[in-house]
Amino acid sequence: MGTRLRPKITGVRQFLDLEQQREWIEGRIDLQDAADRSESLEHRFKYAARFARLLSRPQAGQVLEILGLYGPGCIPIRRKTERYYWSVSCLPSTSDKPLIRVNASWMELFTLYAQGEDVRARFIVHLSDFTTDRSATPSRVDEPFLEQSVAMPEDVSYFFPRGADIFGINVRGSVSIRKFLASGRVLRAIRTFNLTHMNRGRNAYQASHSYSAADYMLAD
Repeated sequence: MGTRLRPKITGVRQFLDLEQQREWIEGRIDLQDAADRSESLEHRFKYAARFARLLSRPQAGQVLEILGLYGPGCIPIRRKTERYYWSVSCLPSTSDKPLIRVNASWMELFTLYAQGEDVRARFIVHLSDFTTDRSATPSRVDEPFLEQSVAMPEDVSYFFPRGADIFGINVRGSVSIRKFLASGRVLRAIRTFNLTHMNRGRNAYQASHSYSAADYMLAD
């Protein structure tokens, strides 16, 4: 009789068991991260010019402040998983012209765009975390909650990307983005979605990782 092979453990499960992941989602534990980063200086220099261009833009201060909230709040064990399980791209050359995009596996997690001299954000999350009955039913979106989670109701809108239980939320203005990220329910939803995709295996976008932008996500 042959030996049964154990299923391969992928993603963040290699470092955190499911109970630790659940506790982190709920904000009940502080995870022990690596002391140092595994960094390629060659790769850092590859995107240094793009980061310098970002710093010359009027939105730079807001972008860096928001990255400093998103990284510690929304990405687990950031140093241990940097680049290989999540990445941040600076001024990626895609048609929608973002300033910053955070990815895991094959999925976009979070994007910042210019909005005049301010910024707007796009969050990709699970639809079921933003419905009134926890179902993945588009007609059950909890609109009052979304409107209460930003500075002004008109600062938030949403859309339905392709895929089961996928939801897109647009938030306009740095004040509303910061308020959105301060909501406990929102933070739990973002953490849940991010872990879902970090657990799917290696990040497909690691070649475009900006260590300079990640510096602000890793600051405690």
